[in-house]
Amino acid sequence: MKKKDRALYLYHQLEQAYPGARCGLDYQNAWQLLVATILSAQCTDKRVNLVTVDLFASLPGPKEMASATQEQVESLIRTTGFFRNKAKNLIQCAEQVLSKHQGEVPRTMPELVDLAGVGRKTANVVLGNAFDVPGMVVDTHVKRLSRRFGWTKSDNPVQIEKELSKLLPPEVWTQAGHVMIAHGRACCKAPIPVCSQCPVLELCPRKTVDRAR
Repeated sequence: MKKKDRALYLYHQLEQAYPGARCGLDYQNAWQLLVATILSAQCTDKRVNLVTVDLFASLPGPKEMASATQEQVESLIRTTGFFRNKAKNLIQCAEQVLSKHQGEVPRTMPELVDLAGVGRKTANVVLGNAFDVPGMVVDTHVKRLSRRFGWTKSDNPVQIEKELSKLLPPEVWTQAGHVMIAHGRACCKAPIPVCSQCPVLELCPRKTVDRAR
């Protein structure tokens, strides 16, 4: 079996093991998903979801965010960590969405990464989940699993994204991120994976794994 075929088969096995895998952030529109994803840097989805309840009640859209003060935004997002920098980015991002995109979140990678606080991971989250545009999200879980699966030897998220995008067909990129994140949280943990409970153990070469449970 060729490497691409093995990778796709492994993905389908994970898809069966985690049928409910989805984006862990709560949102009602593309702007809310963009904000939540920016806040999720160095923060859990659970914490972000708690914070965005009050944040979106007070500042529901880019117009309100752009009009807010730095102190107001900081007070609403303080518990997500790095709140000063995140608040600055959110206000600037809102201003850019209003001035450059008529208040609508852009739908292309170049336009998204041009926004304050937005890198390729955040852009791919928004593209894949808000707009159904294939996006290969590489977070800490996807990075770890990709190396253990033998899909990459790189530590660079951009390089890993390129390699996974060549390995898997575009139509599964978004869901591949969801199931890999679910598997990383449930079983293929850092630093010691729970291989005894792994649904794809027979398919996994366990690269970089020194110890397992």
